[in-house]
Amino acid sequence: MTKTVPEVEDDARHRAKMENRKAVQDAEVASKTIDKGLLIVHTGPGKGKSTAAFGLALRMIGRGRKVGVVQFIKGAWSTGEKLALEQMAPNMIEWHALGEGFTWETQDKARDIAACRKAWNTAMKMMTDPAFGLVILDELNIALRYDYLSLDEVLAALQARPEDLHVAVTGRNAKSSLVDAADLVTEMTLVKHHFKAGVRAQEGIEY
Repeated sequence: MTKTVPEVEDDARHRAKMENRKAVQDAEVASKTIDKGLLIVHTGPGKGKSTAAFGLALRMIGRGRKVGVVQFIKGAWSTGEKLALEQMAPNMIEWHALGEGFTWETQDKARDIAACRKAWNTAMKMMTDPAFGLVILDELNIALRYDYLSLDEVLAALQARPEDLHVAVTGRNAKSSLVDAADLVTEMTLVKHHFKAGVRAQEGIEY
């Protein structure tokens, strides 16, 4: 079908616009020359913080790099991500669920602190092991929020990690100093959640 003159002119304008945009984008990409391990923080009241981190785990494993996961609070849960990743790549994932549930469930501060300390010791070992390309510290923000771990100690260890190690930290209410230290921070915004309508946590969605 033969195009009209206005259609031909519109196509030409669009092509010129996209060529210019590509040139700008290519120049922007070419200007980025640094390779480094990233400190990534997923925070905010919205759903998806841990889910996004586990997506990174899948991507890292797909690139042939080992992933470590330490769960600080909700370790009592059996998650679909853990089951799937361990089935798909048992030699590429090391998963430690060391939490005992949210603090209102244990109702024992000393016990919560001890569990977080054990989880943090495990995390520090992972972060010094060159076999790992990514370490996920799931719900570490919650442990820091309740002062179950020393923020200064955590920040020092994160800053002293190997230069090529990526670390992802999840959980609401990330401390401002952790946000400042991070390379990438994403805040999940809550718009609507089915829990408010009486829908319970469900397999394959929440865990």
